[in-house]
Amino acid sequence: MSHNGMEKIPISPKLTNNEDFFKDKVGLNDSFDLGIRKITVLGKELNIYYVNGLCDTSYIIELMEELVHINDVERKTYKTKEIIHNRLVHQQVETIKYLDEVVDQVLSGLIAILIEGEDTGFVVDTRSYPGRNPEEPDTEKVVRGARDGYVENIIVNTALTRRRIRDERLRNEIFQVGERSKTDICLSYIKDVADPDLVDIIRKEIQNIKIDGITMADKTVEEFLVKQGFNPFPLVRFTERPDIAATHLLEGHVIIMVDTSPSVIITPTTFFHHVQHVEEYRQSPAVGTFVRWVRFVGIFASLFLLPMWFLMVIEPSMLPEAISFVGPNEQSNIPIVIQIFLADIGVEFLRLAAIHTPTALSTAMGLIAAVLIGQIAIDVGLFVPEVILYVAVAAIGSFTTPSYELSVANKIVRLILLALVALFKAPGLIIGGTLFVIFLAGIRSLNTPYLWPFIPFNAKALFMILIRRSTPGAKVRPSIVHPKNRFRQPQ
Repeated sequence: MSHNGMEKIPISPKLTNNEDFFKDKVGLNDSFDLGIRKITVLGKELNIYYVNGLCDTSYIIELMEELVHINDVERKTYKTKEIIHNRLVHQQVETIKYLDEVVDQVLSGLIAILIEGEDTGFVVDTRSYPGRNPEEPDTEKVVRGARDGYVENIIVNTALTRRRIRDERLRNEIFQVGERSKTDICLSYIKDVADPDLVDIIRKEIQNIKIDGITMADKTVEEFLVKQGFNPFPLVRFTERPDIAATHLLEGHVIIMVDTSPSVIITPTTFFHHVQHVEEYRQSPAVGTFVRWVRFVGIFASLFLLPMWFLMVIEPSMLPEAISFVGPNEQSNIPIVIQIFLADIGVEFLRLAAIHTPTALSTAMGLIAAVLIGQIAIDVGLFVPEVILYVAVAAIGSFTTPSYELSVANKIVRLILLALVALFKAPGLIIGGTLFVIFLAGIRSLNTPYLWPFIPFNAKALFMILIRRSTPGAKVRPSIVHPKNRFRQPQ
């Protein structure tokens, strides 16, 4: 049985039978974009099946010119099939035996050529998917660096990676997943670097996906791969930059590309993979380390700044003399914790509004929201000025987080910590912070500890994360992915 419940039906030597199958099962004559073209070659009829919009018409015309031209130069012969095969001027021509495979290929944008009296046909790859050109991804911009990014076409994406790694051991395995969508998924890894067990696990997981369609592409695949549940922290890393994907391939990671999605999945990943950004590697090591530390401060602020400030507000006795001015100088009618929650959710409103507003308007909207609403809310007495200040700093901190998924997860943790401080004061912050670290330490993504190299501790690897080494100094691949070949430079 094949995947959509059809018996494997062999191609019939009678073309009318095949045509009936297409009318019956695939909607030939019902769907305007599914077409058939009939020509005669050496007295034998040929049927060409295609889907309009997924094929490149100019290729097909060239193929047909070649086929029709056979009539002018060849005599009638019993070797018609071999002659036709020889004249299909294209680098990707395959022989095919079963009708349901023909259907799959035609719906993927290839053309099928069936010949009267033959029980096998030919499939020619004339795909030309609608799409855009590689351009810099919006979420991962750099000052210096490549300006090409992955697109929605899996063939272009594998080519962008090949351009950066011309290694004969780079493997791109392709699978079709989804009963109805039959989406292409490509598994990329470097054969003598990636851990074979990891590749096997991921390959099995992809083959075991049972669903009718993965229209949400890589996100759906990710949820089948790592059993996420209600854990808000990202267990794989997404990137739209081929240079980041290539770097991770060389470290021994496995990359999953899904057709129709411009982002690829990097796996396995730890918490610290989400706090690095390509910008650090495009600058000198000193500048890269500085940028990285500033980013760490921003991420720390997005998590702990508001809860700590709120603790100082309700327990002023804990403040050292030197910074005793921290905390609201004037009393307000609304409890501070409610102000913080209101302001924090207000920032979330702005973020969502900015996503849904056209670019030209979103800048103006941001200015109105920030300046007018913030100022008037303070004047009316709804907010204490300090609340706006600290919420804004925490919000900017979450925007410095390179991984969008991680910044939203951190926001949820921040709100939980705030609630704990409101309920239990200092012990709430301490216990909440401890539970947070224990929770992260307990997460495993594809058998990889989430907080490595901090827990389990690995001094050398932690040093590499805190300080950006220059490339000649970074000789060893990270041990967490269990690379088969530990050394980057040839020994």
